[in-house]
Amino acid sequence: MSARALTGAAVVAGAALVARRALRSRVRRSPLWPMPALEEPVSGRPRARALRLLVTRHEEVADGVVQLRLEGHGLPAWRPGAHLDLVLPSGLVRQYSLCGDPEDTSSYTVATRLITGAEGGRGGSREVHERLREGAEVEVRGPRNRFALDADAPAYLFVAGGIGITPILPMLREVEARGARWRLLYGGRDRASMPFLEDVTKLGGDRVEIVAQDEAGLPDLAAALTATAPGTAVYCCGPEGLMAAVEAALPQGRTLHLERFAPRGTADGDGPFEVELRRSGRVVDVPAGSSVLAAVRAAVPGVAYSCEQGFCGTCQQRVLEGEIDHRDELLTDAERAGSMLICVSRARGERLVLDL
Repeated sequence: MSARALTGAAVVAGAALVARRALRSRVRRSPLWPMPALEEPVSGRPRARALRLLVTRHEEVADGVVQLRLEGHGLPAWRPGAHLDLVLPSGLVRQYSLCGDPEDTSSYTVATRLITGAEGGRGGSREVHERLREGAEVEVRGPRNRFALDADAPAYLFVAGGIGITPILPMLREVEARGARWRLLYGGRDRASMPFLEDVTKLGGDRVEIVAQDEAGLPDLAAALTATAPGTAVYCCGPEGLMAAVEAALPQGRTLHLERFAPRGTADGDGPFEVELRRSGRVVDVPAGSSVLAAVRAAVPGVAYSCEQGFCGTCQQRVLEGEIDHRDELLTDAERAGSMLICVSRARGERLVLDL
């Protein structure tokens, strides 16, 4: 082959190599090339730095309720109402309110009630009770706070049901230290199952009303709420039925703050709709009563998820088209404008398009 032919072949080969590299780069930027490149997916991104903490105390503080002390060094600060994500040994993620001292930067304290399978438990609380013993390590994320205490309220009414006392306990300590006006209505199945009874009665005296169902039936929510002054901040945590009753009985002129650790339904129901997966080009049907996550994982098994309750953020997906029925307790208003947690949230219409 002549020198000129060799030179020409080299030029062609070089041009082809440059073209292949450019194509590979373009495809990497956009899986749907030649369509415009999409942004990085949001699914599976950790929402907070994970910490490895040591369980230094595991004690029963009421029937079926254990309290854990989790120790570390220079832990992130928190304020009353905050909670942690615990990544359990099985990989399950569960959320527990912080109930210790915010000034203690060497440890976090949480408490959890054992929820049996008959009560709808899925194994997380049992794992905490049985496996997170003294000496065990556990991964935590947070703290995060969507139940923050209003420092400017003229008065407070706290309503707790059972284990719902945990986020409220540090609130009581803070408002008492400030000299604020407050009352607590604390209900439970029986006194033996109600944690921190001694703590709250010692702190508040006659400002604390304890209502054990086996002694006095259900708390008189209407009477407690009616007795509040306009401007009172009402904080409630407990079973969904308790929170719904407080919402229904709330007088005008009071502000209500709720802490939920289970997804709530909406008036829109659970009707069927379809989801287009834009990156893969597939369309999946979401039947009534099924989650978007379940339908999507049947088509794309590798989709990340964890808690399946709308709290950990692992399954967050960007929504490209469609109106979202948000049912989570995690995303900010800004995040809700363009993404959803597919384990609990649904479509308000007949179709959603996900960046997946």
